[in-house]
Amino acid sequence: MPSRSEVTLVLLRWRDGDQAALDALIPLVYDEMRRIAANYLRGELPGHTLQPTALAHEAYFRLIDQRSVTWQNRAHFLALAAQAMRRILADHARRRGALKRGGGAARISVDDADIADDERAVDIQELDTALEDLARLEPRQSRVVELRFFGGLSIEECAEVLGVSQATVKRDWLVARAWLYRKLRAPLV
Repeated sequence: MPSRSEVTLVLLRWRDGDQAALDALIPLVYDEMRRIAANYLRGELPGHTLQPTALAHEAYFRLIDQRSVTWQNRAHFLALAAQAMRRILADHARRRGALKRGGGAARISVDDADIADDERAVDIQELDTALEDLARLEPRQSRVVELRFFGGLSIEECAEVLGVSQATVKRDWLVARAWLYRKLRAPLV
């Protein structure tokens, strides 16, 4: 596994215009991106058409197409990768939902559980909407959820990406999870 500083150095070279750094980046981040994708898909219902490899590849291609991003470090790259994967899955779920209303909707776990069960699974479209709502109220808490849950980043890495203390990340994580739980478990009115 490459060191954090090795990935950061390659990202900084790429940011500064070194196109060869892009070729060096792929082997450094591929395993971690695939792990993030597998985490996303772990709680999916059987029959989901996206596989971790395809999700990781799609997110990677979206990331390398972004020229306006000022890469900071490995954690920043993985945070944006997690965000891209969430958007890909939400778009995929919307397209499937348009084809089959409610049929085969993607579901993922909202808490720390490594394996989702049917009682704790939520529709990814509902989660995406809830995270957008949370982002309007508390943008940092929404980012913490993306970084921790979807990106698999540690408290320390989240603090680094967000430029806040570890205690702030812990507090935001706790509050955001409680808010999402209430939001996603509330009956529709």
